[in-house]
Amino acid sequence: MKLSSSLRKKYTQEQLSAREAQRLAEFIAWGPVVFQASRLMIKWGILDLIRDASDGLTRQEICDKTGLSDYAVKCLLEASLCIGTLLVDVDTDKFTLSKTGWFLLNDPATRVNIDFNHDVNYEGLFHLEESLSNGKPEGLKHFGDWPTIYEGLSTLPEQVKKSWFNFDHFYSDSSFPQALSILFDERHVRSLYDVGGNTGKWALQCVAHDPQVQVTVLDLPQQIGMMMDNIQGQPGAERISGHGIDLLNPDAMLPQREGGLDAIWMSQFLDCFSMDQIVDILKRAARVMTDQTRIYIMETLWDRQRYEPAAMCLTLTSLYFTALANGNSKMYNTEDMEHCIHAAGLEIEHIYDQLGQGHSILVCKPK
Repeated sequence: MKLSSSLRKKYTQEQLSAREAQRLAEFIAWGPVVFQASRLMIKWGILDLIRDASDGLTRQEICDKTGLSDYAVKCLLEASLCIGTLLVDVDTDKFTLSKTGWFLLNDPATRVNIDFNHDVNYEGLFHLEESLSNGKPEGLKHFGDWPTIYEGLSTLPEQVKKSWFNFDHFYSDSSFPQALSILFDERHVRSLYDVGGNTGKWALQCVAHDPQVQVTVLDLPQQIGMMMDNIQGQPGAERISGHGIDLLNPDAMLPQREGGLDAIWMSQFLDCFSMDQIVDILKRAARVMTDQTRIYIMETLWDRQRYEPAAMCLTLTSLYFTALANGNSKMYNTEDMEHCIHAAGLEIEHIYDQLGQGHSILVCKPK
């Protein structure tokens, strides 16, 4: 297994004392309670109030400011002390934020992850066991009768849809500036297929960056309709077109482009498929390539992360794919992605690392 230097240090030797390991084991056992108590400390504004008080707040002051019962506040404060998000001054009985509490409240990635796990994943993950056993997203039936979550995205409840897209965009958006430079400044791309283009956010970034590029978004037909509505009236939208395609259908071919194609863009897309499906999709992409075409695969490969918390977030996100998204995909590592690329008759020309929130871009060309 290939690991970045920080992950190698973390994952190849014991980090905890016996007492620390025992506490972490209990933390895992009570994980659902830890999550919900901490989420309510944010939702009900208790952490905000404590943060904004220069010397902390007593329990009674928190009750007065929130209107919550003494019982509710006492339960949450005591739990938060043990969770590690609060500290208490035993002389004044005032509560203040710990470092963990500060990150829980202020770190954008953590806030996005909390909403994603509560609104999208929480109830569906109850069916993780069946999902792993059956290779199907058994937790998805909580929302609707679809084979994968992608067919149902446009009709999910509004809060669920909001949290899903916030999660999806948060991780990709931070990489856009560097990705645009790699795509356009180094190769002068004029024709681009955006495969799995979703709402058209990346396509709009492309046409804004380069006044000549023509972008075709390839996605499920229902997603293409949502994408066209989303880009309507936006600068450069006239240079964006849509092509409805279900890439889970092995007979669905990418359209040939007259005059050739400069680039095929796949951002946070291949992680939505099993490895066999990835090989098949890349083979079909290779059929519309010329010697000059390049495929740009942008993924958060968990083994290439600079910081360990990012790797943890990614490996746990794999279980969202298992229980809710499709039942058979994950956040891949470099070895997995290299295998798929080579099996599809392609080779990696270059890998760019550390884009935004930990993305890598694998530039692929025909062998």
